[in-house]
Amino acid sequence: MTLELRGVSKTVEGQTHIFPTDLTLEKGTMNVLLGPTLSGKTSLMRLMAGLDVPATGQVFWNDQDVTGQRVQDRKVAMVYQQFINYPSMSVYDNIASPMKLMGVNKAEIDTRVRETAELMKLTPMLERKPLELSGGQQQRCALARALVKNAGLVLLDEPLANLDYKLREELRVEIPKIFEASGSIFVYATTEPEEALLLGGNVATLSEGRITQFGPTPSVYRQPVDATTARVFSDPPMNFLPISKTGNRIMFGDGQSAAATGKLAELADGRYTAGFRPNHLEINQHSPDVMQFATKLSVTELTGSETFVHLDHFGERWVGLIHGVHELELGARLDVWLDPRHVYIFGEDGKLVAPAAYALAA
Repeated sequence: MTLELRGVSKTVEGQTHIFPTDLTLEKGTMNVLLGPTLSGKTSLMRLMAGLDVPATGQVFWNDQDVTGQRVQDRKVAMVYQQFINYPSMSVYDNIASPMKLMGVNKAEIDTRVRETAELMKLTPMLERKPLELSGGQQQRCALARALVKNAGLVLLDEPLANLDYKLREELRVEIPKIFEASGSIFVYATTEPEEALLLGGNVATLSEGRITQFGPTPSVYRQPVDATTARVFSDPPMNFLPISKTGNRIMFGDGQSAAATGKLAELADGRYTAGFRPNHLEINQHSPDVMQFATKLSVTELTGSETFVHLDHFGERWVGLIHGVHELELGARLDVWLDPRHVYIFGEDGKLVAPAAYALAA
């Protein structure tokens, strides 16, 4: 069981929403579409489902061309950010509704409803109406209705975005278990890199209607193919700094340099861009081998256990994620330290030329 997109694109009123895309998803896989708002996640899902017809290219299901096939004739289930339930029907009847439309017999409907309700922890609520449930329970009801169809393809478009933190965390843990039990192809859209890492499986990073990279989630996170992917798969986005290589030294500006060792030694002399994630900046020196940068503190944001610091480094805007709560003076100089082993090197074309040393060791 495979879903394959071959050169699929989408245009709306002359504007390209999805550029020609090739993508293959295998049976029993969790696949996360990760990208900012308007990057093309929902548009790509609609093409997969058959809700939209591609401007170019073809959609194949199990090697059969289904490009022109109606969504009603495909084994597809979709759950949206705004969960949809029938308010006048019980939870039981909500879950059973797609099977009734499919003409499934009553005994099988009852078995599948109760099995799915047990999986989704909805058994005690089967006789209730959706409006009598909490937000998390209503979303689980919508998920159960999608799963009970035994669809080969389940599309989840930011399904947890409107839930509070506790409910999101609970369902993030449950969804991979549900996916393992069903054996379907799952496609899950999110704007949050942390959510992609928690869900695991594979990830496709999207930017402005293009898939920039697709592969196992940890691999894409550790070794992004370009600066765009690195920016998408980092929250806050990855920081960047123009650098140059001369001989056996990497010059980071601000008088800082590091030895060009390992893969860095193989780089030709020239100009590059260094990238590093916010959580790798430190406001205290923990090692003699780290580099020091003088910055100006613009804004601080406290999250309870961590502090986001927004920095100005000679016109370059950086964000640091510092453990603990810190009282810092806005507008003042703030020295930060960076371990060169956490630095990615990108070419002038944005392509990755040297991954961070720690990523190679992971």
